[in-house]
Amino acid sequence: MEKVCVGIKKETGHVDERRVVLTPDHVKKLIKEHDIAVIVQPSKLRIFKDAEYRAAGATISSNLESCKVILGVKEVPAKELMADKTYLFFSHTIKGQKYNMGMLKQILKKKITLIDYELVKRDNGRRVVFFGDYAGYVGMINALWTFGKRLKWEGVENPFEELQQTCTYDSLAEIKKVIKNIGKKIKKEGLPNQLAPLVVGFTGFGRVSKASQEIIRLLPSINIPADELGEFYRKGKFSNGVIYIVEFKKSDMLMKKEGGNFDSYLYRKYPDQFTSKFEKFIPYLSIIVNGIYWEPQFPRLVTLSYMKQFYEFNPNPKLRVIADISCDISGSIELTTKSTTSENPVYVYEPLTDKVTDGVEGFGPVILAQDKLPIELPKESSQSFGNALLQYIPQLARADYSKERLELNIPKVFKKAVIAHQGELAKRYHHLHAYIDKKER
Repeated sequence: MEKVCVGIKKETGHVDERRVVLTPDHVKKLIKEHDIAVIVQPSKLRIFKDAEYRAAGATISSNLESCKVILGVKEVPAKELMADKTYLFFSHTIKGQKYNMGMLKQILKKKITLIDYELVKRDNGRRVVFFGDYAGYVGMINALWTFGKRLKWEGVENPFEELQQTCTYDSLAEIKKVIKNIGKKIKKEGLPNQLAPLVVGFTGFGRVSKASQEIIRLLPSINIPADELGEFYRKGKFSNGVIYIVEFKKSDMLMKKEGGNFDSYLYRKYPDQFTSKFEKFIPYLSIIVNGIYWEPQFPRLVTLSYMKQFYEFNPNPKLRVIADISCDISGSIELTTKSTTSENPVYVYEPLTDKVTDGVEGFGPVILAQDKLPIELPKESSQSFGNALLQYIPQLARADYSKERLELNIPKVFKKAVIAHQGELAKRYHHLHAYIDKKER
C-alpha cells in the first residue's frame, strides 16, 4: 500500500509570515509513530530551518504532487493552488472577504477541498486549533510598549519605556520578566501622578482577551466592575501604585435601541435592534484592548462621530492607546482604518481632522492594529498551534476525500470546518457564491 504523505507548504502569500503549523518535533512524531511521510517545501523565512525538518525525517522538496493533504498557515496564492488536493489553512473567506474571493473561486474551479482552522470548533463553540493566545499576548505587550512610547513623546517619564516591541525578544518568558520588573517599580515608586488612575479596559471574552489579561496581571492590578467605574472616578480615591482593570461584558457594552435590559438571545438573532453604550466609558480609560468578534450587522463600540465630539471638548483626554486585536477595518473600532505590520505597527488617528499619521505623535489615540500579531513570537506560537493540531493529522491524512462530504472519515471537530469539498461549497457556506459573483462584476 502506498505510504500516506502530508505536505507543509512554504508561506508565499505573506512575506512576514514565519510561523508553521507543525514544528520539526511534530513532524518527527508523525513519521516515527504514525508512519506518515512528510514533504516540506524549502523556506529561508520559516522560523525552523530546513535542516531541522530534514533531521526530523522529512523530505525537503518544492514538489508536493505526491501529498494528498497540504498544510499551511495563511492563504495560498490562487496561482499556487494544486488541483484535487486537500488544503488546511486560515482562508479568511467566511465573511466574504473581497481580497480572497479570487482564491476561493480557484479552489472551486480546481476541485479542491478546503478546511479552515478558524472553523474547527467543539460543540460548545470553543476553537480547537488557534493562535489566539499569542495574539492576546503580543497585543497586550505591544500595547504597553506603545503606551510607554506615547507618554515619552508627551514628556511623561514612565516605567513602560523599559519595554520593547515583542519581536525584539527571544521568548515570552523573557518579556514576562521585564514586565514583572516594571510592576515592581510601579509598586515601589508609583506611576506619574497625572496618569492615575491608569485604567485598562478589555472587550471580548475568548482566548485573546484572557491572554491579554494574563499579561496585564503581571503588573500590580485591581479589578473594577464596569458599572462602578463612574462612581470610582467621582470618589477620587485611587492609587498610582496599581493598574485598574475593567472587563466589559456584552451587557456593559450593548443595549436595546428601544430600551430595556440586554438579551443575549435577541442580540444573536437581531443584532440590528441593539446599539452600543460603550462610549460612555471612554473618558475613564487610558488603554482599550479590543478582542471582540465583529461583523457588519453588529453595533460599533467606538465610532468616529463620538470621537470627534469627545476630542473637541477634551483637550487632554486620558485615552492614549487603542489596541484593536480584532483588527476589523472600520469595524467595531471605527478608527481602525488600516491594518499594520510589525515593521510599522501603530498610527495616530486625529478625530478632529481625520488625519492618520504613522507613529505615536498627534492629537488622537494611538491605534495598534496588527493583523498578524502571533508572528512576533513565531517559534512559541507554532509550537502551541502544532501541539493542538498534531493529534488530528493522522486521521486527516488517511481520509478518503473522494467520498461525499458528509461521509468523510475526518475528526468530528473538523467536519464543519470544510468550506469546500471537491470544488463544491458546503451548504452552510453557499452564501459565499454571492461574494464570488460580486468580485467578478
